[in-house]
Amino acid sequence: MSQPTTVPDTTKPQRSEGLWRKSVKRLFKNPGAVIGLAVIVALVLTAIFAPVLAPHPPNRQDPLRSLQAPSAEHRLGTDQFGRDILSRLIYGTRVSLRVGLVAVGIAALIGMPLGLVAGYYGGWIDMTISRVIDLMLAFPGILLALVIVSILGPSLFNVMVAVGVAASPNYARVVRGSVLAAKENVYVESARAIGAYVRGIMMRHILPNILAPVIVLATLGTAGAILSAAALSFLGLGAQPPTAEWGAMLSEGRNYMRLAWWITTFPGIAIMVTVLAVNLLGDGLRDSLDVRLRT
Repeated sequence: MSQPTTVPDTTKPQRSEGLWRKSVKRLFKNPGAVIGLAVIVALVLTAIFAPVLAPHPPNRQDPLRSLQAPSAEHRLGTDQFGRDILSRLIYGTRVSLRVGLVAVGIAALIGMPLGLVAGYYGGWIDMTISRVIDLMLAFPGILLALVIVSILGPSLFNVMVAVGVAASPNYARVVRGSVLAAKENVYVESARAIGAYVRGIMMRHILPNILAPVIVLATLGTAGAILSAAALSFLGLGAQPPTAEWGAMLSEGRNYMRLAWWITTFPGIAIMVTVLAVNLLGDGLRDSLDVRLRT
């Protein structure tokens, strides 16, 4: 007897790559995003290994070597107190990255729950939360952060809180808009039909499916947070002396721009490169996670 031939079951869907894997592949095809990611990885490694990479202690003063131009001993020169600029830049990487990440985390922790609740429940809850968000958005972010820091007092932690609170309305608006679209999908209706709890629907079915725009916003928001924190430190409301922070270094060197240009130039370049790298990565993430580009 001949063996029966096995006919492949064509009714089963073929296994396809996951959305996130496709997004990662699309991300690495973007040259700008790859460059931005490489710079960010280098900055993270610099922050981690700062004690090894820094040629001098960041706060060690040497009045006899103050305002020295870049040389073999001090490759980026020294400031008005004789402190090594390169060492302070390296240690400042720790502060700037921490400020950016913590501020974005605070903004997401405040804005995401508000947007999730407003978008899901609608009605007077949505109206109340939306009006509060509109009121906060009526003020420029840096101005709102400036007011908050003025109330809390100048310190690095208060800057992180102020920048995070000022950015939280953006997260609330993005999440609310995404929830309004996601809650009409079939899987949400099915979860309601089987009697799933509201919190379970929001956390297990809606939230995981709206993370893509939040990730993009958080990436771009990190650059804004670093820039805002540097601006507040420049005004004397952020990191306090002798903390090595790029904005504070700019403020300290503004009176010596004609005599010692390197004090302000190199921290300014560090801020520019970091913000540019984060923005490049954010743009790449936005393109890779764009629904219109999914095929």
